[in-house]
Amino acid sequence: MSSSISVRLSDQTAQALRELSRATDRPKTYLVLKALQGYLAEYADYQIALDGLRDKDDAVVWGAELRKRLGRKD
Repeated sequence: MSSSISVRLSDQTAQALRELSRATDRPKTYLVLKALQGYLAEYADYQIALDGLRDKDDAVVWGAELRKRLGRKD
């Protein structure tokens, strides 16, 4: 099942979307869907990282220690 939504774009964003649609020979709906899916995936990763930072029981490993654990000298 799918759902539909309506969004209002600025003229500049709408023009950029039209141009990308023409350049890639993809429907605007496809491009908007892919952009939204990418954003939601990035946001989920951001939330996981933020939750880890807020978790007092989750140990913080600094860059130098991580490189040492990985056996890297740089």
